[in-house]
Amino acid sequence: MQQRHAYIDEPLEEPASMDADLLENAPLSESEQIVDALLRSPAEISPKYFYNSLGSRLFELITEVPEYYPTRTERAVFHQHRAEIAATVGTGRTLIDLGAGNCEKAGALFGSLRPSRYVAVDISTDFLQAAVADLQQRFPEIDMLAVGADLSGEICLPASVPERQRVFFYPGSSIGNFDPEQALALLVQVRKLAAPDGGLLIGYDLIKPQAVLEAAYDDALGITSAFNLNILNHLNTLIQSDFKLRDWRHRALFNARRSRIEMHLEARHATTVQWPGGARSFAAGERIHTESSYKYRVADFSALLKLAGFTQVQTWTDAQQWFAVSYASLA
Repeated sequence: MQQRHAYIDEPLEEPASMDADLLENAPLSESEQIVDALLRSPAEISPKYFYNSLGSRLFELITEVPEYYPTRTERAVFHQHRAEIAATVGTGRTLIDLGAGNCEKAGALFGSLRPSRYVAVDISTDFLQAAVADLQQRFPEIDMLAVGADLSGEICLPASVPERQRVFFYPGSSIGNFDPEQALALLVQVRKLAAPDGGLLIGYDLIKPQAVLEAAYDDALGITSAFNLNILNHLNTLIQSDFKLRDWRHRALFNARRSRIEMHLEARHATTVQWPGGARSFAAGERIHTESSYKYRVADFSALLKLAGFTQVQTWTDAQQWFAVSYASLA
């Protein structure tokens, strides 16, 4: 985390006005970024804050509810096309799992891809380390490494990760959580890290009937609601705010114009949230935007991969054309 102020033992010789300019242009700390987003209109919370320890476990449960089709549909695509995917991607490579979570999706591919190394990358470090330790016991022959990282920033891989034969793995339509410009920036970064002889194996959700989409993000058991509300618990820890979950309700809707599912937290009644040094009042019905999940057409996403600098794209889908998996490479 970058801090806004630095302290030194000797006084600076530069004029005080230079200090003011430096402070004005200094990057915001994590807490300041969170508060800045809460004070916007409409208010926002970055979806990366879903994934504290409890949030990661709740997401595991979401993938098992009947309405949430992405996980099982993506799993079916990998199963149906596993031989062709393995032939296209190659074996014996370094598999770098972005947003690894419980590592199960990557682990399911070990039999066909047979990676020589596995690097799991996720923002929820404690959860990730436990998942990698469990996977290592099941596959002791594969070198494994857990790396804590925020995919909304720069991805820094340890020097121990070989620069060649890298295959990045980004399943689950997680790329949909980024706005198109942010998604392109992430894909460009991955393409540079994959060069010269690597690639990206990525899953993404396709456009489908609105009722199917909205049900997937508002299941009857209320697990997605609990997942969304838990982000407030996480913020209470991070910025010492006093959000009360009972004051908020989960909302999910499909924005057809922007081709994305949106998740919001809606104030049940007028309420004020405080944190050290600040506060914000919310009117009844006012919303905090917590997540967007963009849905793509295959042609549009293939064009995005090529705009990011990948030259070859091969794609597989399920029979209903609900979900797609692409392998993008440089040769």
